[in-house]
Amino acid sequence: MGILEKIGDSEPTITITNMSGILTAETKLESIEVVKKIKEMLLDEPWCIRYCLRIIPIQKITETKIESIEEEITDLIKLISNGESYRISIEKRNSNISSQELISRVAKKLKIKYHWNFLTKLY
Repeated sequence: MGILEKIGDSEPTITITNMSGILTAETKLESIEVVKKIKEMLLDEPWCIRYCLRIIPIQKITETKIESIEEEITDLIKLISNGESYRISIEKRNSNISSQELISRVAKKLKIKYHWNFLTKLY
């Protein structure tokens, strides 16, 4: 029985990407909740996942263009509540987009001055 099946999705789609060591899992479950449930599993049974260094929930998928990313980020910004903090982090693979330009343009869209963990994956 797979991990996603244990937490409620009996038919996830697992894809091995063309990037070494990275795979994706498409699930009917909400991505943030999946990470929370897997964390709970690891606290109870640390041996249940042996070869995974980290799990990153993907909330949006878009073209690897600064304009497209800017457009999609608008919906995610609405998820930041007053008092929450944020951080803009860029992890690029197979992309020549300027990290500094992207951070600058996304930061301009943020109207609150807190620090929040926000991660954009560019493939």
